[in-house]
Formats: sequence, structure tokens, C-alpha cells
Amino acid sequence: MPDNAVQAASLGTPGGDLSLVSLFLQADIVVKLVMLLLLLASVWVWAVVFEKITALRRVNRTADAFEDRFWSGGSLEDLYEQEGARPTSPMAAVFGAAMGEWRRSAKVAGADLARGSVRDRVDRAMGVTVVREMERLERWMVFLASVGSIAPFVGLFGTVWGIMHSFSAIAAMHNTNLAVVAPGIAEALFATAIGLVAAIPAVLAYNQITTSMTRFASRLEGFASEFSAILSRQIEERS
Repeated sequence: MPDNAVQAASLGTPGGDLSLVSLFLQADIVVKLVMLLLLLASVWVWAVVFEKITALRRVNRTADAFEDRFWSGGSLEDLYEQEGARPTSPMAAVFGAAMGEWRRSAKVAGADLARGSVRDRVDRAMGVTVVREMERLERWMVFLASVGSIAPFVGLFGTVWGIMHSFSAIAAMHNTNLAVVAPGIAEALFATAIGLVAAIPAVLAYNQITTSMTRFASRLEGFASEFSAILSRQIEERS
């Protein structure tokens, strides 16, 4: 018996097992690779989502604690020595960048702190720090977006390939009975289903996490603006 006839016989057994495991095991090797790739992507998506949710909760919690200390009325120099010099959170890093630039400018012999160049350097230092901290938080976000947009098409590729393989095997049997056709078609469509399972959570998570990150970036920028105003007032008081 020719090879394609053997494949057709195994593919098109009426009343075959249509469980998910059976659909995977009976699928063509290309479809299996597509399914494994999508399953791996799905697992990685959930790992990224869990890491981002945990990271966002942590940075917001540390930002709350830092702002409480910042607005408590204590010395900014002491706060810098405690947290700004070796920051462990994004907001402390923004504060540390501004205070570090401020202190370096104050140590320059003959420096005029009232000049706009000092304030510009402080603002740039905070702006660069905000961008750097957000880039760290946004790591792997491109992966979520990519899975959300590409996974359905990868699953569709597996489906098209599986259907082509199924139809060629069915043609070799010269039997188009629904009971014969159904298992092969189900195997192929299973790839699309896995693609959607990977893509839908990725898209939902990407939108939600992006919104949360945008809100946190605005929080850092707001703190930077407030701290810049505080330093400007101190400059004016010294001049």
C-alpha cells in the first residue's frame, strides 16, 4: 500500500478519538511544530504577564512609600543619602538623578545656581532617568504585542497546512464521508484554536499593562515636575 494511503487510513478512521491529546498526536509533523511553538508562546506570555503585574505593583508600592518620605518635611540631603545615592525604585532614581546633578553643580567653583543651565541639566537628568526606568519596565512588552498580532496567523498557517495534508490523504482514499473527513479537519483547526488561546490573553494583557505603565510614567513625570519646581524655589531663595 502506498504511503499516502497508509496516512489516509490512519487519518480518516470513522469514529476516531477527537480528544485534544489525540488531535495533537495524529496531526502532521508541521502542524505539531506549529502547535508546540504556540503553546510555548502561550506559556511565555503568561510568565511575562505575571512578571509585569508583579513589577507594576512593586514600583507603585515603593513610589507610595518614597513620596510619603519625600513630603514628610525631612531633609532632602538626608533622603538622598538614604535612597537617592543608591536607588532601588524608579521614583527614587529620578530623585537621585536630580539631586546628584544639583550637588555636582553646587560644588563647581564659581557656579551660579540661579542660571538656567543648572535647572536645564537637572531637568534633563530627571527626563533621561524617567525614560531609562520606563524602558526597564517595558521589557518584553514587544513580545506580548508580537504574540497578540502574529499567533492567529501562525495558527492559521498550521490549519491550512493540516487541511491540505488531510485533503490529499482523503483523496487517496476516494472517500468523502463526514466521519472520515472530520478527524483530519479537526486536527487542522486545533492549530487555529491554540493560536487564539495564545493571542487573546496577550492582546488583553498588553492593553491593560500598557495603560498601567503609561499611568506610572505620568506619575514619574509629575514627580519630576514638582521636584524641579522645588529646586527652582531653592535657587531663587539662594540668589
